[in-house]
Amino acid sequence: MFQNSDKLLCHMAAKCLALLLYFQLREKITLNNSWISFCQKNLSEYSESDKVVYCLWTLTAVIKEIFKDTCSQKTEILKQFLTPFHTLFEVFYNSLFSQHFENHKDTSKIINSLICFLELLELLIASRIHLKLHFTCQRILFLKPSCVLDVITWPVPAFVKRKFIIFIKKCLLQKVGEDLCRGSVLAFVLPDRRLDVDLLALADAVLQAVDLGLLTTLSVHGKPSCFGGGAVQPGRERVPGPDHVVLRAASLLIIKSLEIKFQNCASANQMKVDLQRFMSELLTFLKPHLQPSLQSHSHCEWLSRVFIEQDDDMLEAAKASLGIYLKLTRECEATESLTQEKEMWNHHTHENGYNPHCIFLFLLKNIGFDSTVLLDFLISSETCFLEYFVRYLKLLQKDWDNFFTICKYFDVTESKDSINICGCIFSLVQDKSSNQTGPSPLAALGSHRNAHAWVSWASDAASEPVNQVVISEETHVTPQANSLSPTRASQSLVDYDSSDDSEVESTDQSLSSGEQTSLYQEAMKKIQDTVGTSRNKKELSLELQSRPLVPKESNTPFSVDCDIAPNNIVSEVGISYRTVKCFEELQGAIYRLQKKNLFPYNPTALLKLLKHIDAIYNKNMNRL
Repeated sequence: MFQNSDKLLCHMAAKCLALLLYFQLREKITLNNSWISFCQKNLSEYSESDKVVYCLWTLTAVIKEIFKDTCSQKTEILKQFLTPFHTLFEVFYNSLFSQHFENHKDTSKIINSLICFLELLELLIASRIHLKLHFTCQRILFLKPSCVLDVITWPVPAFVKRKFIIFIKKCLLQKVGEDLCRGSVLAFVLPDRRLDVDLLALADAVLQAVDLGLLTTLSVHGKPSCFGGGAVQPGRERVPGPDHVVLRAASLLIIKSLEIKFQNCASANQMKVDLQRFMSELLTFLKPHLQPSLQSHSHCEWLSRVFIEQDDDMLEAAKASLGIYLKLTRECEATESLTQEKEMWNHHTHENGYNPHCIFLFLLKNIGFDSTVLLDFLISSETCFLEYFVRYLKLLQKDWDNFFTICKYFDVTESKDSINICGCIFSLVQDKSSNQTGPSPLAALGSHRNAHAWVSWASDAASEPVNQVVISEETHVTPQANSLSPTRASQSLVDYDSSDDSEVESTDQSLSSGEQTSLYQEAMKKIQDTVGTSRNKKELSLELQSRPLVPKESNTPFSVDCDIAPNNIVSEVGISYRTVKCFEELQGAIYRLQKKNLFPYNPTALLKLLKHIDAIYNKNMNRL
């Protein structure tokens, strides 16, 4: 059947053969020797024969069936299947990636082989991580990573480069094969020292490739998504804007590689040099594709700008960035006096876009300081938010003064933007009152992102009083100033369904896996109604100590012709207050769910951290 000219028929034949082979493996029937010989012959070296692709299809399909099976002998079955081929895969790896793409007349054949072998390679690595099987063929990528990285520099179509860079990203995050493994294996993978060594080799290879100009070879110009391909149809224009998938993958590739490398590095000076070099290259790569451009004083905003549409990658990047900061801080404290060089240190973190407080505050601003979004992250196993959040809260306890300083800087920046907006609005009111025609002064507001203006005036020229102005560009959501409760989250964030992988740590009794799943599903059904009460101040006061976080709101008007905003504006609706208020609401929601046994794990440690932050805030506010 593999000789047939009908491609669909050949593909179906490969699928049927895969099911037959899997049945033989399950029933412990010896595999057909003629088929093994057929694969060994065609994969001994790369050729442009279609038989190569059919062999790869069949091998991949069999391994997928093994992953999907619910039996407990998966590791033994896969070991039996890979034994005749594990040396063959290494030979084919070397042969395929040593090809010169430009020398092939029919490039479609080598592209098909690259895509098919990449899928097989991902399954081999996934079997190592999730099934704890150890063959040399599962380590090919880590032993010779430059072969795969070189493909990104080949003159191949953009979608091939995209697949390869996403594949490498998934390897660094240990997320290969996660779609096949979810629900059938342990959610938490045990540490593997040999895998850590291999990941370090891959991270070093990635950074070396970036040093050699890897980013300049990436095609980041987006194309319209069309059924059947991405080609632009006659009469239609190309959709402007970059390929955000590639931007996210390249960014995460660098930040994760740096984190892995720094975990195994003891020299603070070397880490500083590497961090500055690679982050400078990354920011230079990103700036032309981020509109409006990053300001020189807010390089840390790159992370939330790049990852706003993919929150799982955003949290991975934030966690990696936090890991870099903590590692560098520990090494610097051990070798030099950080207090003496505090100003220089802070400048370094901001200049290179990895200050953890800035990154977290930009994240909160993007979700409108909505505690329900944080709650959604916490109860979902789709992201690493729990680990990131706990690590950040521990840092916040020790570094509150630095956090508060950064919050004041955020407030001053927003205040300046507000003043500029006030001037534009005042001009608009004057234009309306004099019935002048011409370009609207509001067009100037497009250059101010996430700006707020709280304006009160007695003029009757406008059609109705304007109490506030909220500018939100693209997916950035900013809370209203006159309401201390956060707004709803940005719709661009991914909504997650319930997952059965969350671990339950009951303080009273241990639950069986069946009870855990049932409890989790029940929690997800009731959680919306329960969390919806988080804005009920009376109910919240019954569970948490009710106290004013800031002085009562002042009625002093904010004049449109003022030079500076009143001080009480910053103190009442500043970033630090909104952050702590968000934490308070999150704490109340978690407490209610825990009281009703609806939270999927034991949040006692998390609640303790949130309460401690609350206490630190109150202590500092009482000093003012």
